Amino acid sequence: MFRINHASNRITKLKEVSFSELGFTERNHLQEWLANQPDALGEELLIIQKEFDGFDDTRERLDLLAIDKQGGLVIIENKLDDSGRNVVWQALKYASYCSTLSKTQISEIYQKYLDKSGPGNDAKYQICEFLGQEDFDEVVLNPGNDQRIVMVAAQFRKEVTSTVLWLLKHRVFVKCFKATPFQDGSDLFLNIEQIIPLPEAEELMIGITEKEVEEQTSERGQATRHQLRTDFWHMTLEALRSANVELYGNVSPGRDHWLNAGSGLSGVHYAMIFNKDEARVNFILARASKDQNKALFDALLDKRELLETAFGEPLSWRRMDNNKVSIIEFTKPFNGHARESWPEMIAWLVEHIQRLEKAFDPQIQLLRTVLRSQFAREVVA
Repeated sequence: MFRINHASNRITKLKEVSFSELGFTERNHLQEWLANQPDALGEELLIIQKEFDGFDDTRERLDLLAIDKQGGLVIIENKLDDSGRNVVWQALKYASYCSTLSKTQISEIYQKYLDKSGPGNDAKYQICEFLGQEDFDEVVLNPGNDQRIVMVAAQFRKEVTSTVLWLLKHRVFVKCFKATPFQDGSDLFLNIEQIIPLPEAEELMIGITEKEVEEQTSERGQATRHQLRTDFWHMTLEALRSANVELYGNVSPGRDHWLNAGSGLSGVHYAMIFNKDEARVNFILARASKDQNKALFDALLDKRELLETAFGEPLSWRRMDNNKVSIIEFTKPFNGHARESWPEMIAWLVEHIQRLEKAFDPQIQLLRTVLRSQFAREVVA
């Protein structure tokens, strides 16, 4: 790893160091870093427990337990400067233990994890948010025998890498990440690099997995719900066109329970939500940077009175400090899966998405100004 010196137009090699040299420990440092920044492992993961010990008749603890975007369980084992000889066996044991966890047990495990950080967070709601599902009853967690394993260490022994490659050939999904600390004076850096499988090879595995997920989804009866949503959005978009609402002019109906429209600022958009028990209109701050989203939210919150006056109703302001995105929304209960409710529900969405755009569109320039002033070195689209 090299540091770039803009003034001299030169690069300087950083010193590679070990975790032990720096006094870092597995549990207090590497584990905490990954628990709070799981996307360092190259994908969006929801950490649901640390030091999980909920195994019958054993005192063993796995480092981190997570859910991926397909609802699968991910077992994360961390080592520091050396993977050791037994890390694969250890991780396989944990994966086998976790293979029997039911959806109810997983939500209970996550609820205990959330309760440690303070009351008020609901595990089922957070899981639905992460998976993009409207109802916990529709969520599928830990399907089949496809639990995944992620191992992190500064160095992997040959007996470990050889075993991992053999497991991959037999469709046991394992990833190895090399975590390397670097030092430059008092500045410390961490590079986390996927070394097994190489990303190019992983694409072939992902293609197979996605096909299986689609087949499982169809088998679970989600095709019916997808058709219901598609029909609803067809009618809603037609109502918007009849009302001369241009916001969704270039949007096509989909099978998701949400339908987005751009605001003119990258990563910031409007959304209509169709749930079985409610309808919502959202203004969503979902740029790639969490810090940017929170700064934009705070700038809008300063204008809360103005925005709510323009909208005509009090809004729900969800900063969501533990998530990347922030949302401002307005909701009304409906029986969404009863088609006879759709005319009223669609009329409500048409009216309130227009109100939302009227209130927030004048603030887009303010959001651009916030990005340029506070994040000058980052690209502002």
